[in-house]
Amino acid sequence: MDYDTPEVVNPHLYPGNQVPSTPENEETLQGDVKRDRYHGESLWRDLHERHINMIAFTGTVGNGLFLGSGTSIAAAGPGGAVLGYILMGTVISSVMSGLGEMTALLPVNAPVMEFPRRFLDRGVGFTVGWMYWFAFAVTSGTNLVAVSNTIKFLYDDGRTRLAWQTGLDVDSAIWVSTFLALVTIINLCPVRYYGELEYVFGCIKLAFIVFLIMLMLVLSTMQPTGNAYHDQAPGSKYWNEPWGFFQTNYTVTGDFDGEIQRAIGGSTGTFLGVWTTFIDIFFSYVGMDVFAATAAESRPLSDAAESYKMATRKINIRVILLYTLAVLTASFVVPSTHPFLNGHATSVSAKSIFIIAAVEAGMPGLAHFLNGVYVFSSVTCCSNNVYVASRVLHTLALRGQTGPEFITRRLRACRSGVPVRAVIVSALVALLGYMGRTGSLGQRLGELRNYCTVTWLVVYLVIGATYVSFYKTLKEAKSYATTSETQAASYDRNSPFYPYKSHGQWLKAAYGCGGCIIVLLFNGVPTLLQSPIDVNKFISAYINIPIFLALLLGYKIKKHGFRISAWGPERSNDLSNAVQATSPNRKGRLEFPDDALFTKDNLRFFAGWVWVWLK
Repeated sequence: MDYDTPEVVNPHLYPGNQVPSTPENEETLQGDVKRDRYHGESLWRDLHERHINMIAFTGTVGNGLFLGSGTSIAAAGPGGAVLGYILMGTVISSVMSGLGEMTALLPVNAPVMEFPRRFLDRGVGFTVGWMYWFAFAVTSGTNLVAVSNTIKFLYDDGRTRLAWQTGLDVDSAIWVSTFLALVTIINLCPVRYYGELEYVFGCIKLAFIVFLIMLMLVLSTMQPTGNAYHDQAPGSKYWNEPWGFFQTNYTVTGDFDGEIQRAIGGSTGTFLGVWTTFIDIFFSYVGMDVFAATAAESRPLSDAAESYKMATRKINIRVILLYTLAVLTASFVVPSTHPFLNGHATSVSAKSIFIIAAVEAGMPGLAHFLNGVYVFSSVTCCSNNVYVASRVLHTLALRGQTGPEFITRRLRACRSGVPVRAVIVSALVALLGYMGRTGSLGQRLGELRNYCTVTWLVVYLVIGATYVSFYKTLKEAKSYATTSETQAASYDRNSPFYPYKSHGQWLKAAYGCGGCIIVLLFNGVPTLLQSPIDVNKFISAYINIPIFLALLLGYKIKKHGFRISAWGPERSNDLSNAVQATSPNRKGRLEFPDDALFTKDNLRFFAGWVWVWLK
């Protein structure tokens, strides 16, 4: 069955709420009807707003922050690292705002691939879908490697020695196998149980980051204990000379031997130091789009508008603010010149700026606790990656884009609302984690990780471009003669019932696109400074562009052969499933019911408002 027949480039509008049942929207229309069936092709709508918020937060917060922030400080200096986190945060949040608006209005399966399919081109949606699935599936494997590396904890600076001997003695394959089995079991649970687990995981991570920020503030200001490495509070001295706000020298090292080849000083060195951190910082933010992946499993559509409005705002505020504060406060405690931050750490966890801060403050026991949370963080990120990958693969199957029908039929099938076979296939890709056991294969896996990071740059670029087209479609839809008054109101961004909008969003989408293009085009610059150039690393930095074009070209050839005249945009501009907020009184707004400030009702409302933003 072909679920992907070409459509004309005009908005699909239907009177009122009378939307025809098609393969494209069948899962949305019948999701609640099929809930009493244990077998079928539909996901179950069992996720509440709090689940959606924390699924996104859990998927974002990982060891990119906990282990990678120290490397960013070493490369760019404390000020450069904080600046990098702020700049990349604004780029990604601009894209996420657009994705959130589209998802709140049209809560469909796998929005990251569905919206480009509707508003740009069907071939682009197909291409983004497969690249997005592969990136999440492979990243689940790299997170398993992160688990095994974090368990092999060894901190030895000549003065303090900490070790997890069991982790050091047991083969990495054992840890990969154990945690992959655990992650697969979690993802096979009905989504309401999965959502509860993710909510608990997200709350733990949120509390942990707040704890880290408070800990770093305390360590930077309190009088050191007798076991501390220093005799007075660091304060902000590591931001001053001889350390400085920026790192003034950029060192070029060989990827083959790790030897320093040359140093670039002055303003050029400062710029390169900040620039080269952007990709690592971007990887820390990857996963903020996960809130949209839950769209087909959110509670009834009447709740979707508020859920995705709040999810978008919360993920942007929480992640960017907490990440920036965590890096800022940690930079007060550990200097950018620390050897463990500059490639001489005795294990992966030993390069964590937070663990270094705890050890040098005379609290080695706390370092063990921090590393335990890092293990937990990697496992939960892996589980989240498998969840998103399985939903994208399931949606590809619903579109008939996963190969022969006998394969597609099985990937399309759900049991108790869970696409079981899509989960298993996505989890099997995580077996790539076994490559992390050896040097050469581990290096190839590292290149795959770089490929996945750049893949998200491509995906976010496409999302930004999709929003610009979506914005244009909304304006045009209101002017069509076939558009009813009710429909026109649904597409009015100034209406109090419009689910979610961010002011100046089309400008922010353009800014997000521009930022992604710049980072995408120049992310391979560090490899060009090496001698000899690491060809594999250079290819992993740019291979996404030809892969994107090859997948798009393959789609066009399969659909239209070599009739190039038929390769033009194929998009439906489909706005048929648009939903509205049920009330002009919206969640998250602080509007007191009584004119007098300190009244019982006002206090009750304020407590509810705080809970809305915290949950």
